[in-house]
Amino acid sequence: MGLELFNTLILSLLVVVAVLSLWVRDLVVSAVVFGIYSFLMCLLWAEMGAVDVAFTEATVGAGVSTVVLIATVFNLKRKAKD
Repeated sequence: MGLELFNTLILSLLVVVAVLSLWVRDLVVSAVVFGIYSFLMCLLWAEMGAVDVAFTEATVGAGVSTVVLIATVFNLKRKAKD
C-alpha cells in the first residue's frame, strides 16, 4: 500500500511538472522545472531498484544539466525586452 501511494504521488508530480513546463515562458524557470523533473525521475528510478540509473539521473540530469542550462541562460544576449 505504501509503495503504491508513493509511486502514484511521484507519477502525479511528474505529470504536473511536465504540464508546467509547457506553460512556463521564462528560461530560468524552465531550467529549474527541468531539474525538478530529473529529480523526480531519480526518485522513481531509485524506488524501482535501479540505483545506478538513479545516481546517473541525479548527477547528470538534475545536477550538471541544470547548472549548464542556467549558466547558458545567464550568458544569453537579448535583442528585445519581453
